[in-house]
Parts: sequence; structure tokens; C-alpha cells
Amino acid sequence: MRRRIPNEVGIAAVLVLVVLAFSLLSPNFRTLDNAQVLLLNGAVIAFLALGQTFVLLTGGIDLSTGSNVALTGMIAALIMQAGMPWWIAVLLAIAVGLLVGSMNGALVYYLKLPPFIVTFATFGVAASIPLILTGASSVNVADQFFAIIGRGSVFGIPMPVVLVIIAALIFGFVLRFTSTGVHIYAVGGNAETSRLAGVNSGRVIVLAYALSGLSAAMGGLIVTSRLMVGYPSAGSGNELFYSIAAAVVGGVSLFGGIGSISGALLGALLIATVSNGMNVLGVQSYWQPLVIGVIILGGVIIDTHRRQLSLSSLLGRLRGPRDPHPDRSAAPLPAAETPDAVGATAEPTRTGS
Repeated sequence: MRRRIPNEVGIAAVLVLVVLAFSLLSPNFRTLDNAQVLLLNGAVIAFLALGQTFVLLTGGIDLSTGSNVALTGMIAALIMQAGMPWWIAVLLAIAVGLLVGSMNGALVYYLKLPPFIVTFATFGVAASIPLILTGASSVNVADQFFAIIGRGSVFGIPMPVVLVIIAALIFGFVLRFTSTGVHIYAVGGNAETSRLAGVNSGRVIVLAYALSGLSAAMGGLIVTSRLMVGYPSAGSGNELFYSIAAAVVGGVSLFGGIGSISGALLGALLIATVSNGMNVLGVQSYWQPLVIGVIILGGVIIDTHRRQLSLSSLLGRLRGPRDPHPDRSAAPLPAAETPDAVGATAEPTRTGS
């Protein structure tokens, strides 16, 4: 019986090797302070990767996450500037993120538009709104309670990391132990079959994009809280690029129906580690997209051929050439070669005297 190697095992092994390599190259990389910076920077990537995972599992893609980070962060800053308490600003920012994601899902499903086009258009709209509202100016946040989201800690663990862990546990539970999770995998695996089986594809797709919007909103709140400033250009850097890379490298298929939350988290941690390690080594910033691009390419190549990879086939390649028909013993023999057929040839059945 063929047993597939879990994607999480491979990405975890690569992550360990990358950490060891950077630790040997730079003593500063293995310091506690740098580890905390790595986790803080990786928290936003992780949130975006979690949301992107749901969308990719349905066979779609969300290009609007970066601009959604700017939009939701700026909305929170403007609401607090207007005198509203921080928790109301947080709730409204999350509501905006959910709305943006839900609109993406509705346009994709009900108007049958390509996810790439829909979310790319949303990217432009959501990126422009903060600039229009503020005249391209930043907005300072005065409410110190808001800083808990990005600067607080629980038992020494940074609050953004705690929030990522909570979100990952909830999302993982939804995917593995609820009918909604089964439906998400089903829609991504075969949309037509799932529809014939009675799955409400529209609800599933809208939910997936809404969760992506929610995750982007959490990223926007973390960025704004860490800086205590709302920037209209926040999220316009490599966040989107990194979120897709993290999900794909973590084993989430671009073709839908395959992937896990744990894999996406490991992918986000790998991307954050590579980025942080290159910063510590003093590598120029323009090299980072090249390295991440190579990582994405490798992930896509593996994703494309993953169905051909199995533990038995890999071991067989290491042992050397094998029978070109390895499953011959399991396949049914032709009718003329079956034992019953042979017996029937040797001693025909008598129908009577």
C-alpha cells in the first residue's frame, strides 16, 4: 500500500535546516531578541497565509489581502481619531475586512468571474480608499490600550503570536472536524461533484473569502498597533507575495482541495525565517523577492507533481530500476489466464449426457 509523505514533514525539515544554516552564518540570528523580531514580523504573514489557505483550498486566490491590511488598519486609526474607544475600532475594522472578503467571494461565485480578476480589482479599490480618506497622510493613534494588540504579551509570548495561535487552532478545528471544512475541501477538489452531492458551493466560497478578509484585518490591526500609526500604504510591500508563498510552500495546492493549517503556518515561519535571516546577514533587500520567488517556484513544481509522489515510489527510485508494471500483481488477470478460465479449458462443464 502506498503511503504519502506528509507535506508538513518536508517543510519542517527544510525549516530546521534553514534555521541551522542562518545560526551558523550569524551569531546574531540565534539571539532571543532576534527570535522575537522574527515571530512578530512573521505574525502578519501567518495571518495572511491562514486566510489565503481557505481561498486556495476552494480553488481560488486572493490578491487583495495586502491592500485590505492598509484599509482595515487605517479604518481603525480614523475611528479612534474620531474619539471612539479602541475596541469599537477593532470590531469595525474586522467588520470591514469581512465585508471586503465577502464581496470578493460573492463576485467570484454569483457572477462567475475569475478570482484573479476580482481580487486584483479589489486590491486597487481597497488600496485607494485609505489614500482618499486621509489625503495620503498617516494617522497617529493616541489610545494606549490599542497597543496591547501589537505590543502586549501573555506569559512572555508576544500578543500577535498568541493571536495567530488562537486563530490557527480555530481554523484548524473548522477544517478537520466540521462539515464546513469537508465542504471546503470538496469544492476545491471537484466543484461539480460537490454541487451534485448537495454542497452549497456559494456559501462555502463566500465564507472562504470572508475568512481571508478577516485574517487580513487582523494583520492590519497588528501593523497599526505595533506602530501606533495608521499608514495608508501599509501592506503594499511583500505581504501578499509572502502570504501566497507561505501557503504554497506549506503544501496548500494552487489547484484546490489539498492543504492544511499546520502546513501554512510552517510555510509562513519558513518565509519569515528566510527574510529575517537575510536581513541579519545584511543581504540587500532587493535580493529577497528573488529568493522568495525561487521558493514559490519550487513549491509550485512540487504541487504540480505531488500526486505522483509516494513513499514507496521514492524508496523504489533509491533502490534502482524496478518492474515497469509494479502493480501487475494487484491487477486482474486476463480472462484466458485466470484459474477458473484455465480449469474451464481443461475440463469443460458438462451440460448433460
